[in-house]
Amino acid sequence: MQVQMDIEFEKLVAIIKKLPSKRLLQLKAEMERIISKEKDNATLKSLLLKGPVATQKQLETIEGNRKSINQWRAS
Repeated sequence: MQVQMDIEFEKLVAIIKKLPSKRLLQLKAEMERIISKEKDNATLKSLLLKGPVATQKQLETIEGNRKSINQWRAS
């Protein structure tokens, strides 16, 4: 179950400041996990965008190979 609330940033900071040290460490660990995950996603996206791109001729070759394989499988 999820509950979504709109809390002003200043109120959120005030709530966080009231947390006991153990809960602050848990919050910090969770925030670091979220940030790390976002960095990983950004890195993967960047890698994919910078990766090689097939030329039109290569795409046509791939399509021809697929057709040949499909004909072979159908016979």
